[in-house]
Amino acid sequence: VVLIELTKLVLSLLFLLTWDRQLLGAMVSWHHVAPFALSALLYAANNNLVVHMQLFMDPSTYQILSNLKIVSTALLYSLFLRQRLRVRQWLALCLLMAAGVSYSCGGLRDPRGSGSPSAMQLHITLVGLLLISVYCLISGLSAVYTEAILKTQALPLNLQNIFLYFFGVLVNLVGHFWSSTERGFLEGFSFWVLVIVVSQALNGLIMSVVMKHSSNITRLFVISCSILV
Repeated sequence: VVLIELTKLVLSLLFLLTWDRQLLGAMVSWHHVAPFALSALLYAANNNLVVHMQLFMDPSTYQILSNLKIVSTALLYSLFLRQRLRVRQWLALCLLMAAGVSYSCGGLRDPRGSGSPSAMQLHITLVGLLLISVYCLISGLSAVYTEAILKTQALPLNLQNIFLYFFGVLVNLVGHFWSSTERGFLEGFSFWVLVIVVSQALNGLIMSVVMKHSSNITRLFVISCSILV
């Protein structure tokens, strides 16, 4: 998670120097920077939950149940940003939530059952179900709060991303050193970890563009389409 945030910070700085260099002299105060600290803290909790939840469910289960954050985000979106959703839209969201709940109940693994599940078996434990619920709540709150900041400030997106990811690196570094062992920082790093870091960093930057110029509802439905992929 630290490497993902650091990659996004570096890319945002490069984009700012490449595309928004003429805006580097813009007046920036702590009133612009400080709100991103809370956003970074929420995202840090959210991103670490994503990693930790993999211990309690398979990737397909996580991908499906993570779509429950569509409902939590829609509720917070309507409440804090005062954006009214039509009845048909709420019906679609409720149908998606019902499908996710049904799937999680049918996929619960009985630890007392005989035999070990295969590597490809769909499963989720009760701890995983609790974590995915907390994840959906924090995900909705962090996304709506960040969208509000991005749209209320008249600053270039790349500069706002620098503020966000600076705090993101800082918060996650504190978490790393607080929970670290005697192993090195890059212990276990491999090509596939590099793929995860780069893909998640690019994904985060793309989602910030969607939030800045569209909305979180659009962002979540785009993410839900990744189920097909």
